[in-house]
Amino acid sequence: MQIPGHIDPVPTTRAPVLREDGRVDLVGLSKDQIKAELLNAGLDAKQSKLRAKQIWHWVYNRGVTDFVAMTDIAKAQHPWLDQHFVIGRPEVVEAQVSTDGTRKWLLRSPDAQDYEMVFIPDADRGTLCVSSQVGCTLNCRFCHTGTMRLVRNLTPGEIVGQVMLARDSLGEWPSAQDGRMLTNIVMMGMGEPLYNFDAVRDALKIVMDGDGLALSKRRITLSTSGVVPMMERAGKEIGVNLAVSLHAVTKEIRDEIVPLNRKYGIEELLQACADYPGANNARRITFEYVMLRDKNDSDEDARELVRLLRKYKLPAKVNLIPFNPWPGAPYDTSTPERVKAFSTIVFEAGISAPVRTPRGRDIDAACGQLKTSSERKSRAELDRLAEEKQAALG
Repeated sequence: MQIPGHIDPVPTTRAPVLREDGRVDLVGLSKDQIKAELLNAGLDAKQSKLRAKQIWHWVYNRGVTDFVAMTDIAKAQHPWLDQHFVIGRPEVVEAQVSTDGTRKWLLRSPDAQDYEMVFIPDADRGTLCVSSQVGCTLNCRFCHTGTMRLVRNLTPGEIVGQVMLARDSLGEWPSAQDGRMLTNIVMMGMGEPLYNFDAVRDALKIVMDGDGLALSKRRITLSTSGVVPMMERAGKEIGVNLAVSLHAVTKEIRDEIVPLNRKYGIEELLQACADYPGANNARRITFEYVMLRDKNDSDEDARELVRLLRKYKLPAKVNLIPFNPWPGAPYDTSTPERVKAFSTIVFEAGISAPVRTPRGRDIDAACGQLKTSSERKSRAELDRLAEEKQAALG
């Protein structure tokens, strides 16, 4: 697991959680890892290489969860595969649908840790917001998730499993079909992706593989609060679009609302953005800016934002996010008039500054609202809901 700290966690290697039945879950494994597991289970090298390629296709391209469905593998081998392996999915504890069509799932891991994912449908795209950690260590003051303690990192399988489960729910297998609803992924759910770098990288490589889930890296965005030392590696080793949770333009205010700023300041962060591999006018860096009344939403703040982006010659887009309130939040939402004035100043400087329409507020699925629902429901109630769902499925 990871040890939580006020600003920076201390990463330690976490051994995978073994299933009680001893079987290996193949979801989250690369082709080479599947091959290695087949070798460990007793197949010879030639068979392992062939079967790994076939299994990869069925798991990640076709979405099957049963070896019997793998028609190009001999029927006699299906029981052996089932004895040693499983093609898993996260356990769904609760699924909610907002009045605007946004969907949120509360998921549970085999070691009884809960985390959330959100799907946001639009007319021309469908975006899956994926979590990378159980909880978060960054303590951003405007963010509900930031009030949770960090429990542990998610594994590559748990990260990929969110995408697989969304495809299941949307009926979108095989993954290469046209007209699918799930078109984009944002690593903007619970947690800081760059504090779980290896697992996020390995999971996204599977998601981007053309023979598997086959989402283009141009349709994947990784959001960071500014873990500067990992940003260049993210550009080189993952290569997806970058979003940065900026939220303030002065040290005093950003220190308050994004405590990580005390470790990696605004100037250092913006220089890392300027150095991010692959950033250009065609692949702009997105700066997330939550609008907090009388805190970071003045005309002076807007002009300083423009000055900073120009200073570092950043190919930038600014997403202005109306604050999504939650019980006990220390801030208020900027007025629509103030948000519009802020946006106009940035836009007139030649920088795109759209105002994000809040989605899924009624089910606490909007930006900054994710906090595992199990903290608001008793374990007994959640177990009862799970049992009722299982009974309904027969």
